[in-house]
Amino acid sequence: MFISPWIVALFCFLLFIIFLFKVFYDAASSSKNRRNLPPSPSRFPVIGNLHQLGLYPHRSLQSLSKRYGPLMLLYLGSTPVLVVSSADAAREVMKDYDLIFSNRPKSSIAERLMYGSKDVAFAPYGEFWRQLRSVSVLQLLSNKRVQSFCRVREEETSLMVEKIRQLCNSSSLINLSDIFASLTNDIVCRAALGRRYGIGDEGKKFKLLLTDFVGLLGTFCVGDYIPWLAWISKFNGLNAKVEKVAKVFDEFLEGRENRAGFRLETDVIKALILDVFAAGTDTTYSVLEWTMTELLRHPAKLENLQNEVRRVAGRKLEITEDDLEKMSYLRAVIKESLRLHTPIPLLVPRESTQFVKLMGYDIAAGTQVIVNAWAIGRDPSLWENPDEFRPERFFETDIDFKGLNFELIPFGAGRRGCPGATFAIAVNELALAKLVHKFNFALPNGRKESDMDMTESTGITIHKKFPLLAVATQHSC
Repeated sequence: MFISPWIVALFCFLLFIIFLFKVFYDAASSSKNRRNLPPSPSRFPVIGNLHQLGLYPHRSLQSLSKRYGPLMLLYLGSTPVLVVSSADAAREVMKDYDLIFSNRPKSSIAERLMYGSKDVAFAPYGEFWRQLRSVSVLQLLSNKRVQSFCRVREEETSLMVEKIRQLCNSSSLINLSDIFASLTNDIVCRAALGRRYGIGDEGKKFKLLLTDFVGLLGTFCVGDYIPWLAWISKFNGLNAKVEKVAKVFDEFLEGRENRAGFRLETDVIKALILDVFAAGTDTTYSVLEWTMTELLRHPAKLENLQNEVRRVAGRKLEITEDDLEKMSYLRAVIKESLRLHTPIPLLVPRESTQFVKLMGYDIAAGTQVIVNAWAIGRDPSLWENPDEFRPERFFETDIDFKGLNFELIPFGAGRRGCPGATFAIAVNELALAKLVHKFNFALPNGRKESDMDMTESTGITIHKKFPLLAVATQHSC
């Protein structure tokens, strides 16, 4: 039988390719065996460990870390992801080797929503990012600028109080989740754009748009981890939704004038404004929502806070920001809420720019890093009875959330720490103080504290899945 020389040549070529693959595979396996990698759970082909994330990744990863340790290597698709679940490991990532871990992994959704990641949160580390952060801090988030918005916070929290007072008079249930969302939206809009957008149909549309925007930022995009499956985002409508939200928000920003009187015509400015909306509203109202939830579940703690606020206020009709410095229990309550209910439990992912030894393990360049701040806040080796809401624990320690104590990092730390922490806390403290100063709160329909639904929502920011409803009665000051 005649065999074509071409067939023989092709057969030999295939044997050569198979031989090369075997050589490279053996070399890679040998190299891998020589590396000291962090512990890693077994994974499936193609998807890696994606199936182990579940609906609540912060909880799933906490559970895995109990088995595999505070540094754990997962593979999301083919992407190596280092999961950090202890204060010591977080300190190495965000302090000792902060520069190496200051990059951001690419996100196809953030690329489209944030004008090519021209914002502070998602821009890759470098000179452009440093300039962005400097501008955002100087123009909006420095201590001096935060203090300059004092009148805005006091006016908007007073309007919140008046809204609740009117609902009290009509004997209506108070949807505190909705009230907190409106409050933070209005404060941020006035600070960033000079006016509020929380009134009437325009306000409803804006809040829905912002909800969609933040929800998309927390949506898993399979193409980011398994590139050859990127078509799924087109098939399931994710691409279309991202494009629609990006277009509507761009039209919203193009139609506004900021307080200096000029239109927002550059992508960088618009991306910075979107950063403020995404980080400044959603996370801030999440803190208020969970704090009031815990206080309603623990009436004795609520009474302690009311006693402190009303004692400091004395005969004054209105709480001001000057009064807040005298309210140590108020600060402890907010710290405890941030510990138990970190707004962004996995923070924003980082990415290593070069090889590094971390706690004795070899971490390759290009490894994504997820810091489970939620798990660290509930670590029993750091916190006594970690699942218990006990603000008094912060009278026994000087731990704070400013990025120096890695036991409590709700705003992250290091170069990539959230620059808006001071702004957010200023809103939280004043709003909470005014609420408990003016009103007494109880659960509706005689429900017991133990019956409260604590189910979490899904997404990048964790809210209550169901709105927080309460009965409010006016307190005679």
